[in-house]
Amino acid sequence: MTVNAWNPLSTLKSRLAAACAAAALLVAAGSAQAADLNALIWCDHADPALLQPFEEANNVKVNVKEFEGTGAGLAIVEQSQPGDWDVMVIDSIDVPRGVEKGLFELLPEDKLPVGDLFPEVKMDKSTVVDGKRYGITEKFGYNTIGFNKTKVDPADMQSLASLTSDKYKGKVAIYDYYLPVIGMAALAIGKKTAELTEADLPALKAELLKMKANAKLVGEVTASQTALATGEVDILVGGGEWVTAGLAKENPALDFSIPKEGAVLWSQSLAMFKDSKNKDMALKFIQYIMSPEGQARLATSSCYWGMPSNSKAALSDEQKKILRFDEQPGFLARAQAYPAPNADLDKKMQDMWTEMLQAQ
Repeated sequence: MTVNAWNPLSTLKSRLAAACAAAALLVAAGSAQAADLNALIWCDHADPALLQPFEEANNVKVNVKEFEGTGAGLAIVEQSQPGDWDVMVIDSIDVPRGVEKGLFELLPEDKLPVGDLFPEVKMDKSTVVDGKRYGITEKFGYNTIGFNKTKVDPADMQSLASLTSDKYKGKVAIYDYYLPVIGMAALAIGKKTAELTEADLPALKAELLKMKANAKLVGEVTASQTALATGEVDILVGGGEWVTAGLAKENPALDFSIPKEGAVLWSQSLAMFKDSKNKDMALKFIQYIMSPEGQARLATSSCYWGMPSNSKAALSDEQKKILRFDEQPGFLARAQAYPAPNADLDKKMQDMWTEMLQAQ
């Protein structure tokens, strides 16, 4: 949802203080039961349908703390004591940040289904540091075009040019997270997300302003998703299967496309803390999440759906159809990773995004 997945998910800065306070209470409560597992997670891992089978099989309680965005998660860790947390969900591209801070434990590749992962989402450039694995990709998807196929021409949704077309003026919402949408703007003007430089900013800004001129609203996850689901808008820029798949039963008109220019790939990984007091159980949890059963439950979490990274996930035929499982090779071939700017360029991109938001 990267964080960057799935997380996807940039809106928690205003809630960070409350999150950290809640985390402190959680740790205080959990410390009395050393056998418990304490997990920093994205909301898809809080689903009882995912956690209960693991808890019952291992006679353990999984204490979860939700956060959105790598920055928010690392801030919680910094305000915690060593050993307070056992596992963490993190944007795959941000695993090296945790390694650099000395937070993560090596993962035993021979005890994990690394060979069953879709090759395109193994993300070894991020999850493997100095030849050693510190994270494993568990779920992925796309920031792309979500739409109502009864209100728009699905053929139009095969090109990012439709997002700035007068045909859909006032019928568009934009997901308020700068990196994936800047990535989509880059694809629209023929740029590679991994090669963006400061010299590209004027052209990117021009494309974003054209998108904004067509938009009825720019909103965070809930607002933008709700606008599409309720019919307030017909197109969501930055949407994807994480928006439409979970709503498919209630509103089968919602769909997503991977346009000819491509889409922005998000992926989330699991990591184990070096200071975990319960590493055996932490590894069991990671193994469960990466198992065919765990992958199916995670992919179809009540919070948001997404593609399981394990190609052997035990999804039903209906679930595979909704996620467009069989189309993934073609989607992945056209997908590009989130932009990964250095600190200086990142600041300039955020400033550009703010200017776009304030444009009339």
